[in-house]
Amino acid sequence: MTPVRVLIIAGSDSGGGAGIQADLKAVTTLGGHGMTALTALTAQNTLGVQGVHPVPLEFVERQFRSVVDDIGLDAVKTGMLHSAELVELVARLIEPLKVPVVVDPVMVAKGGDRLLAAEAVQALRELLLPRASLLTPNLDEAGELLGRPVSNLEEMRRAARELAEMGPKAVLLKGGHLEDDPCDLLYDGRRLHEFRAPRIDTPHTHGTGCTLASACATLLAQGMELPRAVQRARLLVRRAIAGGLALGAGHGPVHAPADLQPRLALGGALARVQSALDTLETIPGLGRFIPEVRGQLAFALPGAAGPGEVVAVAGRLTEINGRLKAAGPPRPGASRHAAKIVLTASAHDPQKRAVFILRFSEKILAKARSLGWTVGEFSRAEEPPDVKQREGSTLEWGTATVIRRLGRVPDLIFDRGEVGKEPVIRLIARDPEEIVARMLALAGEEA
Repeated sequence: MTPVRVLIIAGSDSGGGAGIQADLKAVTTLGGHGMTALTALTAQNTLGVQGVHPVPLEFVERQFRSVVDDIGLDAVKTGMLHSAELVELVARLIEPLKVPVVVDPVMVAKGGDRLLAAEAVQALRELLLPRASLLTPNLDEAGELLGRPVSNLEEMRRAARELAEMGPKAVLLKGGHLEDDPCDLLYDGRRLHEFRAPRIDTPHTHGTGCTLASACATLLAQGMELPRAVQRARLLVRRAIAGGLALGAGHGPVHAPADLQPRLALGGALARVQSALDTLETIPGLGRFIPEVRGQLAFALPGAAGPGEVVAVAGRLTEINGRLKAAGPPRPGASRHAAKIVLTASAHDPQKRAVFILRFSEKILAKARSLGWTVGEFSRAEEPPDVKQREGSTLEWGTATVIRRLGRVPDLIFDRGEVGKEPVIRLIARDPEEIVARMLALAGEEA
């Protein structure tokens, strides 16, 4: 199968964090073939930009025609276009194309160095934006294009529509610079789509904009509908941020290949869950920890985005003659309920990727507290009506409620149940091995 061909018209980052280096990593990770027309060379590292060397316009055009005339393309992504003359050239080159064009209006580097001449902004507005299938500005770039600050969600909603009036078919306005958790807005010409996620606490975010725009270009080239393409591209970026590389003394780069980790880690995760089960099944008396609704052990793959990327026990855990027993083998997607808990926990703390469901007991809670563990409780009586109406949403809501209240992911989360709902404790840990260690600690005395 021939991969989609994505032509990137952008500058080079000698530190490998942003620019075409980030673009090519994103395209390759998603199965595309990246090609380049370099617009500038930069002397750049994690601390900033030490120098910029523009590529002559005629050579930018020669690169473009060499690629298009021989290899062809399925999408274009533009990045650093440092001058009005270069913007004019690129607008002319892409005008006859019938493929998606993603315009990332790169203006300032992560360290604050300006990469787009002030006089080029008007050329960008007038010539390039009307040719864009998707425009992907951050808040600062949107503010410069509009001539006023964009600093909160309401201003973002207005800005996305106004930017679309400048000509692009769609606008993805990135809210990573918001004071609260980030929210990206996609305006597709008809309606606004909001994409929210908890902020990942890391300084290693160099290259996020390039990575997102190139991921979108690749997915659009593959024929994915725009909202779904944005959602998938954002997932890749979140995984890339979570897997960011602590290189240099400044802002380290995001790492797009981290998006591959769930697929690469599946075999190892299955083996680790099975090994934990083998150990737990040999310990006498652990059956007393199994609730009437049966227990569960689940382990999320690195960067897991849904239940299909959470390994759990098929058929749950049961009790036979006082021993814990797995009803079936570990499989990805085997428990949506346990997945909701661990996915919510790992969204707040990527290190917390395992959960064990056990019966409610005041003795278990007392034992956990005596071990110095953090314990959190939620009440089903406080569950909002809209959450209660959505099947399986209680566990997600309850987990998030406790985490928000405590300001961290606790070791245990419990509720006291309600009519028709058994009270249950959820033991949250980093991995199956820690689950085993903590179950042994709980079993050290009769609980």
